[in-house]
Amino acid sequence: MGSIRWAFLCGSWRPSRSEWILANRCIQREERDRIRQFVFAKDAKSAMAGRLLLRRFVCERMGIPWSEIRLERSPRGKPYLAAPLKVRSDSGTEPPSWSFNLSHQGDYAVLAAEQGGQVGVDIMKNTMPGTSSVPEFFRIMTRQFTAYEWSVIQSAGSEHLQLAAFYRHWALKESFIKAIGTGLGFNLQRVEFHLAPEPLTQKHVLRQTKMHLDEEEEEDWIFESRFLSPPYSPPCICPLYSPSHRPPLSFMATGRWIDK
Repeated sequence: MGSIRWAFLCGSWRPSRSEWILANRCIQREERDRIRQFVFAKDAKSAMAGRLLLRRFVCERMGIPWSEIRLERSPRGKPYLAAPLKVRSDSGTEPPSWSFNLSHQGDYAVLAAEQGGQVGVDIMKNTMPGTSSVPEFFRIMTRQFTAYEWSVIQSAGSEHLQLAAFYRHWALKESFIKAIGTGLGFNLQRVEFHLAPEPLTQKHVLRQTKMHLDEEEEEDWIFESRFLSPPYSPPCICPLYSPSHRPPLSFMATGRWIDK
């Protein structure tokens, strides 16, 4: 089974006019139309990076020529490959299909792909809320977490550490929602995360997080958590961690369901 985790440091990507025109020619018209709707250039650039990441994955890992790639979105906005080519393995059997998902925020666009299961990915930048205090921000978000999750978040220490715990939980919940493709209508209090006891680092991926759905632990889901931090290097496609001496800026979570 295949498993892909890519990140693109789009925060330091500064395409020239000719490079931006070329990038637009590489994606579908409806994708260009969506990107043009962004108010801020940095958001349009991150969205473009995500679409190019996805097309590179489909071309390189699924073996579909770039010119034949046709992407569509589900009613909930999850991208999928329309009428994928039937590719057979050396044994003559059809390999398991791929699921893939994108997220972009802050300095990164990220892609996760999984063969033989469903996958969702989310990235959250650890920043102070812009228009309210941390306690007021938490009050507004009260209904998004269970009592147990709030106890973990609010016992983390300083406000900065509480925000870090909040964003870590939020990224996990978003990764699950994006994997199942239900959108914002899902009651997030049905899902409760029990974090791995080990601290997050930039060089390691934690996979010990457990999810409870309707108070029952789910055995068929695997959740990965990691830090992302901008490295001292040009924009590149890389595995989803980057060694750096800067403090971690973003949490990235991947949720995947494995068909046993």
